[in-house]
Amino acid sequence: MENLSLARNDRKAIDTGYLISNYATIATLVLLFIVFAIFVDKFFEVSNIINIAQQVSTLAIVAFGLTITMAAGDFDLSVGSIASLSGVVVTGLLAGGMGMFTSIILALAVGALIGLLNGIISTKVGIPSMIVTLGLSSVAIGVNFMYTEGRAVYGGLPTSFTALGRGALFGIPSPILIMLILGLVVYILLNYTKLGRYIYATGGNATAAKLSGIKTLKYRTIGLMFSGIGAGIAGVVLAARLGSGQPTAGSSFLLDGLAAVFIGMTTIRVGQPNIIGTFVGVLLIGLLNNGLNLLGLPFYIQDIAKGLIMVIAVAFAASKNELKFFSS
Repeated sequence: MENLSLARNDRKAIDTGYLISNYATIATLVLLFIVFAIFVDKFFEVSNIINIAQQVSTLAIVAFGLTITMAAGDFDLSVGSIASLSGVVVTGLLAGGMGMFTSIILALAVGALIGLLNGIISTKVGIPSMIVTLGLSSVAIGVNFMYTEGRAVYGGLPTSFTALGRGALFGIPSPILIMLILGLVVYILLNYTKLGRYIYATGGNATAAKLSGIKTLKYRTIGLMFSGIGAGIAGVVLAARLGSGQPTAGSSFLLDGLAAVFIGMTTIRVGQPNIIGTFVGVLLIGLLNNGLNLLGLPFYIQDIAKGLIMVIAVAFAASKNELKFFSS
């Protein structure tokens, strides 16, 4: 009887530890929402909830791409620059009279090309992705300012394009719909396809994956290319919402995107980048920004809060020896 009681106690302790380990971040999100709803005026209004979802939609798109490349074991520090460049490219082409479909495809091709270059240089030359993406980020910034001369690109944008950022379908704003659709697509890709399994295997243990016959360099390159495409999509949607191409529009995506993925690694699949966790991280950042704004606190308080949250998230995963990225 005593052994049975001890076994039950151990099981309860394991169950409690599992719940805390996997769902503490989600509990934090819910708690933060309740606190702001109680203490912040107008926070719980439907219009504000929709505003939060719109504000985080482009960040979520960037973070979904980052989740793929980090699942493969790499980092992409060029997402902010890619988003900005894609935004000015699509608006510049539209302002010049090019068709909307062609302009969007070319803008996304810019993101895909930079992502592909990131992957090829990193894997074929053997330079860590963090360094490669930082270097190409600087190149993207230079091309951006050479193309725009530091000025916003606006005028001549068709309403069908701005509808991507300002329109709605069935009462749901377009950016939110795009975010949800892309999130579902990436979730299925990572969890229910061979490509997703190989990406996770590459990021989990590149040596073991290579010995199993997986072409790890290929999947790392694919991961970085997806990250570039995600940043490109976010840049296009953001330009449509702003009604112009802003040379620095995507500057906040890098820190916030990384923070979202790191926060997401503390929930659902602890220690691994995962889409549901990333979405929780995005919502946490969005709630934090919105709530602190409504409280009238200065922007640097938001930066401090996000930085602390990211450090705590990484420390939590590291303390459990469950960080499973960084390809060699």
